[in-house]
Amino acid sequence: MSLSRSEISLLTAGLLFRGVSEELLQALAGAEGASLVRFEPGVVYSPRHFRRSLAVVLSGQLQVTKGALAVSVLGPGDLFGAAALYSDEPEFAATVTAKRPSRCLMLEQRLVDRLLAEQGQIRENYLRYLTGRVRFLSGRLQTLAQPGVEGKLARYLLANGGSSCPATELCQRLGVSRASLYRAFSALEDSGLITRRGKTITIVDPAGLETVL
Repeated sequence: MSLSRSEISLLTAGLLFRGVSEELLQALAGAEGASLVRFEPGVVYSPRHFRRSLAVVLSGQLQVTKGALAVSVLGPGDLFGAAALYSDEPEFAATVTAKRPSRCLMLEQRLVDRLLAEQGQIRENYLRYLTGRVRFLSGRLQTLAQPGVEGKLARYLLANGGSSCPATELCQRLGVSRASLYRAFSALEDSGLITRRGKTITIVDPAGLETVL
């Protein structure tokens, strides 16, 4: 089992392995407890079917849902599985669905334990990632308490990979007025989270957009 040059570059620029040497990553790919897994479209991870592993997305696209609520969309470099890694409560695991064929690096719990104990850079990166998740969840709680149009729009865009639909239909889906929808689009664009060119919407900062939820 080995990683391609592009996958090595992706990992060294990503959340968990930023600043880590290529030699360590190649050794890690062949270590006991590491595996490269290809997922076909469909549910790959859920409270009833999950692995005590931390997964790094190498290619493809996956959607994270909690109950009926779309939480986020994952792409290359993103992580999932942290919530259930050390928990005895499987309900903490979200449902992850591959939207298209995806390839992930899976790191079992015992291997993650060893990396955190032996590799200071990985430990620092992981703590930074967890801190970001705490901020994200805090933002979600605020949204539940005070739902707003920007949050509804951000959730819709993340769940649909940035794709949109006609304004009238989107207003109906979100339960907002056309004027409120346009103001929300402008606010997200002014914040540098999205760009719009005609009917094309590009998510510039997925992590930042998640904080709006």
